[in-house]
Order: sequence, then structure tokens, then C-alpha cells
Amino acid sequence: MEIVDISGKILFLDDSETLKQCVENAVTSGCDLLDANLQGADLCRAKLMGAQLENANLRCAVLRGAKLENADLRCAQLMGANLENADLRGADLQGAILQGADLWNANLRGANLWSANLRGANLQGANLQGAVLRSANLRGANLPGADLRSANLRKADLQNANLWNADLRGANLENADLRDADLRGADLENADLRDADLRGAKLMVADLRGAVL
Repeated sequence: MEIVDISGKILFLDDSETLKQCVENAVTSGCDLLDANLQGADLCRAKLMGAQLENANLRCAVLRGAKLENADLRCAQLMGANLENADLRGADLQGAILQGADLWNANLRGANLWSANLRGANLQGANLQGAVLRSANLRGANLPGADLRSANLRKADLQNANLWNADLRGANLENADLRDADLRGADLENADLRDADLRGAKLMVADLRGAVL
């Protein structure tokens, strides 16, 4: 296997290195992994803080418990990737494709997910406090117990999403599509729901104190 960085330099994986070590060494040495092909790679608990992985192919990669704080993952392909317990605080995932990805208990606090595709993704218990999810595709996503306090979900597609017991206090849901979403037990205190489409949404026991409708 080989990894090519933005300068065209090829980083070969020799017999003494695991792929995880090769990638970690590339990041540590400041190499850019733009467009890198890491499909199906086992990067469990890899230390990739600040990694340059724009447009990288990480389909079905195992990134469970990986350290990806402030990583550049713009337009990265992460379909079906395992990101359980991954640390993605402050990561730039604008336009990233995370369809069907497993982000159970992942830390995405302050992450940029503008226009990201999270359709059908598992975000149960994920920390998305202050994250930017504007125009993101979260249709059918699983978000029970997720922390979405002060998150920007303006124009997000949350149709059929499971937001059971989610914390949406102070979240911006203006113009969001919440048709048939499950919001039972969700905390929507002081949330902005102006022009949001709530047709068919389940709101039983949801806390709407101070919400703008």
C-alpha cells in the first residue's frame, strides 16, 4: 500500500510498519494526506490531531477512539466508517460524506459539519455542542441522547431523525426539516424553530420553554 501526499511524495509502507504507524508518522512529520486512499484501514485509536485529510478516502475505515481534534476532513469520504468514541473536537468536516457512519459517543464539540452528509448515521450520545450542522443531511440519523446545545442546524434535513431525549437547548433549527422526526423527551428550551417544518414530528413530553416557533 502507498499513501500519496499533496506534494506528490509517496510514503511507502514497509514491512516494519503497520499502516497505523505509517499514517501517524506522516501526520507527525507534517505530510499532507490530501486525497489519501485509506479505505477500510484500521486506524483504531490513531493519533491524528490536526491531520490534513481533505478529500481522503476513509470508507469503512476503523477510527474507533481515534484522536482527530482540529483535523481537516473537508469532503472526506467516511461512508460506513467506525468513529465510535472518536475525538473530533474542532474538526473541519464541511461537505464530508458520513452516510451510515457510526459516531456513537463521538466528541464533535465545535466541529464544522456544514453541508455534511450524515444520512442514516449513528450519533447516539454524541457531543455536538456548538457544532455547525447548517444544511447538513441528517435524514434518518440516530441521535438519541445527543448533546446539541447551541448547535447550528439551520436548514438541516432531519426528516425521520431519531432525536429522542436529545439536548437541543439554544439550538438554531430555523428552516430545518423535522418532518416525522422523533423529538419525544427532547429538551428544546430556548431553541429557534422559526419556519421549521414539524409536520408529523413526535413532540410528546418535549420541553419547549422559551422556544421560538
